[in-house]
Amino acid sequence: MSVYMEKIFENNKKWVSGKLAQDSEYFAKLAEGQSPQYLYIGCSDSRVPANAITGTEPGEMFVHRNIANMVVHTDMNLLSVLQYAVEVLKVKDIIVCGHYGCGGVAAAASNKQFGLIDNWLRNIKDVIRLHEEEIKSISEEEARLRRLVELNVVEQVHNLAKTSIIQNAMLSENPPKLHGLVYDLKEGFLRNLNVELSTFDKHSHIYNITENK
Repeated sequence: MSVYMEKIFENNKKWVSGKLAQDSEYFAKLAEGQSPQYLYIGCSDSRVPANAITGTEPGEMFVHRNIANMVVHTDMNLLSVLQYAVEVLKVKDIIVCGHYGCGGVAAAASNKQFGLIDNWLRNIKDVIRLHEEEIKSISEEEARLRRLVELNVVEQVHNLAKTSIIQNAMLSENPPKLHGLVYDLKEGFLRNLNVELSTFDKHSHIYNITENK
């Protein structure tokens, strides 16, 4: 076993010991089941650990991560997580969380080829196309990329609202609330983008689902 994996197991033992010292029934209670309040859709970036930056414990947050926190309608992994979170776990809040300094966003903003991931990054290029005028008006590169990170989060929240899963959930008595956040790596704080789905209402006649087949 490599020294790196040995470190993983050693850290695990310390973590278990620490939790049991606080509560001898911690793992027994955790094994009984989960009832999370949140679904978190975030970036796979190793610097943005979902539970750590939100201060949530195991069992409190259902998590899905991918490159650049995307909600892609052909991504069966994401859709399966979303359906389970909404229809089975009954989460109350769904968070799309991007982060400044996102490598996926920066790659999509360039004209370089990176291989297989180019197909995934095309989804972010669509965000650039939708907001090209605003993005081109920002001359400083870092500021431009920061704004693109924000716009990408907004569009992914809109993509959530388009799914049949969320459309059906909105017909229920207590539908989940959708949120768009951005994490600042340099400061450690989360920023609420206050994404207003009302601005998306003009397209409701296209995306809204009012009845099942």
